[in-house]
Amino acid sequence: MNFEAILFDCDGVLVDSEPLTNGVLCTMLNEAGWAISPEACMDTFIGKTVRSEAARIEAHTGQPLTDAWMAAFYARRNAEIERHLQPIAGAVEAVRALHRLTDGRIACASGADRFKVEMQLRQVGLAELFGGHVFSGHEMPATKPAPDVYLAAAAALGVPPARCLVVEDTVTGVTAGVAAGATVWGYAPGGAGHGSAAALRAAGASAIFADMALLPHLCGPVG
Repeated sequence: MNFEAILFDCDGVLVDSEPLTNGVLCTMLNEAGWAISPEACMDTFIGKTVRSEAARIEAHTGQPLTDAWMAAFYARRNAEIERHLQPIAGAVEAVRALHRLTDGRIACASGADRFKVEMQLRQVGLAELFGGHVFSGHEMPATKPAPDVYLAAAAALGVPPARCLVVEDTVTGVTAGVAAGATVWGYAPGGAGHGSAAALRAAGASAIFADMALLPHLCGPVG
């Protein structure tokens, strides 16, 4: 199967940030009065923005979700990422290989805020490979599961969405890629923080794989 461009999600696909972000969020929600477990927090928020769940947070804490609280969350999250972030096993090598195979037609299209995405790509040595082709759902009319961020990435690369491969690890992200008209493959290594293979396939992923190092080989000829 041939593709002209590869569009990557970031969290959980390129970097192992989800346990770090979830840990900070879970701690802060408990501090605010919501006695939520790490597992329930991951299930509730994976693939979503915190603000998109504002009504749920406010119902459980009895407090408004303020800009000051969000600023504190971002600060604590960023500090945790700076201290402990690691790339997903095999991701750096896979991106380098696919950058070569596609003549640079790769993009990172995330539902997270741009500061976080760019910080993470720098930390794991991927920023230079993506260059200016980094897209944040926060800057789109609608974020994932809407297709906007993937449509913007495909347009910037000059490739029709139907000729793009999207790599995702959450139901929210798979839904976005499918809505954009791209082929979506689900990365499902198992373990906390990732969607199950069955859930990703049900959301529309046409293939499931568990080892990021194998992605260039699975893509076959690109072009």
